[in-house]
Amino acid sequence: PRVSCSESLMRITVVDYGMGNLRSVAKALERVAPDEEVVVTSDPDVVQSSDRVVFPGQGAMPDCMREMDARGLRSAILDAARSKPFLGICIGLQMLFERSEEGDVAGLGLLEGNVRRFPRNRMVDAEGRKLKVPHMGWNMVRQTHTHPLWEGIDQNARFYFVHSYHVVADTNITAAETDYPTPFV
Repeated sequence: PRVSCSESLMRITVVDYGMGNLRSVAKALERVAPDEEVVVTSDPDVVQSSDRVVFPGQGAMPDCMREMDARGLRSAILDAARSKPFLGICIGLQMLFERSEEGDVAGLGLLEGNVRRFPRNRMVDAEGRKLKVPHMGWNMVRQTHTHPLWEGIDQNARFYFVHSYHVVADTNITAAETDYPTPFV
């Protein structure tokens, strides 16, 4: 990713804790914010000094939590999520909640709610066809609250999903939902 020494640039940091698709996230950020500095780092000091933070991830929750802690990033991530624009992507979002069924592991506890596996016994669409887990494919996303994240993104825009677990939380803290087969964050 591009790194600049200019003080006038906003620094957008992608947190590297060894469990993410960092290059694609950094490239996407460079495309939507071409005049800003995009940095990929595992340095807690860089995370804390950034203007905006993106916390991506893929993999199993216990592994992600362990790798984040092994790099000394817990405090920097919690501080960033509380104090600046912060985007958790995939398991980077799931880690912000209290607990996950995946490995029965505690998350960061920043947000109330839990991460649960899609229940195999209820994975049937409206026509009675069995749905697969993991959920893979394009879904329309309903924006449930006005948020700067949605600027330039149409209501019911389609997003790609690949996951077996989903967040269960109070709807007043969520910005959007989709269905598989029932609504989820």
